[in-house]
Amino acid sequence: MIEAVIWDFGGVFTTSPFEAFARFERQRGLPADIIRRTNAANHLENAWAKFERAEVDIETFDHLFAAESLALGAEVRGKDVLPLLSGDLRPEMVEALRRVKAKFKTGCITNNLPANAIGSASGRSLYIAEVMALFDHIIESAKIGLRKPDPRIYRIMVEALGVDPKACVYLDDLGVNLKPAREMGMTTIKVVDATQAIGELEAATGLSLR
Repeated sequence: MIEAVIWDFGGVFTTSPFEAFARFERQRGLPADIIRRTNAANHLENAWAKFERAEVDIETFDHLFAAESLALGAEVRGKDVLPLLSGDLRPEMVEALRRVKAKFKTGCITNNLPANAIGSASGRSLYIAEVMALFDHIIESAKIGLRKPDPRIYRIMVEALGVDPKACVYLDDLGVNLKPAREMGMTTIKVVDATQAIGELEAATGLSLR
């Protein structure tokens, strides 16, 4: 019996930044997937992890990411990667969230960056705020100093919502972030695209979400 649906944000409610990464690499003549490989190497303690936990400032992140990417074959400045993170909103996912909220508790666990890391974009900030208002509880890595896939961040969420993990559905676009939720007993959905994710969420909840 489902009582709560917990969501990631980037790559779920917005399109994945991976397309922007690939485009940037092609334009600069960089090795394919150098940004993703840098993010994945030592993923619990690398520059990206430290920045999402707000352990380093933007200048330090810039230098660390450059060094880590250079070790993998080509230097990419961390500051050049940040503007690539802003995806386009998926309105059908927002509608699914609205319908879920009418029946179940809702939460969002997002690995994000410290405020103003990407720069201000008033329109984007506004629509993100509108989506965030639909969640009963939000956990942001940069605010609490923990990031997925640390199991503690999932436990904090289920305690805040007052639900058993076995009564939760969790959606994320990264398999590494789904594993701890699944091990806790949650039903997990890997988001590849909106149509697929909504279909699986309909099956898990028994709701019509479009």
